[in-house]
Amino acid sequence: MKLMVVGGGGREHAIIKKLRENPAVEVIYALPGNGGMANDAVCVPIKATDLPAIRDFAVEHRIDFAVVAPDDPLVLGCADLLEEAGIPVFGPKKNAAVIEGSKVFAKELMRKYGIPTAEYQVFTRLDAALDYVRTAPMPAVVKADGLALGKGVIIAQTCEEAEAAVRSMMEDKVFGESGSRVVIEEFLTGPEVSVLSFTDGETLVPMVSSMDHKRALDGDKGPNTGGMGTVAPNPYYTDEIARVCMDTIFLPTIRAMKAEGREFRGCLYFGLMLTPKGPKVIEYNCRFGDPETQVVLPLLDTDLLTVMQAVQAGRLRELDIRWKKASACCVVLASAGYPKKYQTGYPITLPPTGENDKIYIAGAKLDGETLLTGGGRVLGAVSVRKTLRQAVDAAYDLASHIHFENACCRRDIGQRALAALGEER
Repeated sequence: MKLMVVGGGGREHAIIKKLRENPAVEVIYALPGNGGMANDAVCVPIKATDLPAIRDFAVEHRIDFAVVAPDDPLVLGCADLLEEAGIPVFGPKKNAAVIEGSKVFAKELMRKYGIPTAEYQVFTRLDAALDYVRTAPMPAVVKADGLALGKGVIIAQTCEEAEAAVRSMMEDKVFGESGSRVVIEEFLTGPEVSVLSFTDGETLVPMVSSMDHKRALDGDKGPNTGGMGTVAPNPYYTDEIARVCMDTIFLPTIRAMKAEGREFRGCLYFGLMLTPKGPKVIEYNCRFGDPETQVVLPLLDTDLLTVMQAVQAGRLRELDIRWKKASACCVVLASAGYPKKYQTGYPITLPPTGENDKIYIAGAKLDGETLLTGGGRVLGAVSVRKTLRQAVDAAYDLASHIHFENACCRRDIGQRALAALGEER
């Protein structure tokens, strides 16, 4: 089989490595991929948002199955275009990807169908939004309506911070047209949990839960990033909470989408807050999370391609999807200065890895035979072990053998999860 994966980061590298485990796979094309994927896929310099070029490539190369991984091409309608060209594809259509493409749509869907989430107000006028935040309870959460590279959410501690956030989005257009509408939400408290799921619009199978670490610095300080590391499973996500989420959030969401004529087939990501009043939705994503994918997929015991094909064909109920009884940890190595200013172009030295260790490349380029840093988040060092403590220790040991100038990472990935288990250092 000839496969095509749209995207070029660590998430896509993790998907590609997992797909390669299927013996029927002859070649995987990554569009655009990155220099660190060269041993696992054929990288093709086509941008993930160049939809006509992606379709033409898929048709010309007679791709048997495609995976569209990032949010931008999904929201733009990449899955629709490929399907119209006769290419089977894993990923929701444009009218379903709107669940991430518009926070206003997602909030109104939850309100209409009684899915638990934070109270909120939507604003299309700057003056009305400013008037509201001047009297609203603080902290408050200010969100740009559209996609913003994962950075369109600001937690404002004071009215002044909330006003600045609103102005930056609606007046200064820091996120372009994504900030033309803003959602202002109540601030929820409790442990955060990420749950990715496979769904064909009828059946939904949750993946192993995970815990992301968004802030750049230890102790959850510093600016928000795309994610500095993850662990799975998340110890706060108990079997009882999982049952509540299935009954009150997961199934109601896919049923709501179907009722709206927006059947969702692909990976639906639930960002949850386990509040004192029960689990509530913080956000939906219409695709695999990054770097959650890097710890979840190594724990998958069932063939990924088989699962994706079942999702695409509407046959997910026929599968018995199994997971390893183990834990995983991902430590992200980034360029110093990320997510703000940073320098790239430094040679990367990688150690050999065993069966239970993976290095997923996120931001790198090839200069001849030399792999160079090419982004803010450069790579993820991932280890799978029997216990979470062993996985955390092994991931940091692996990271210590990876070298490039200007490398930095958080030193406390997994510590909150270990504390929840009573195993903090």
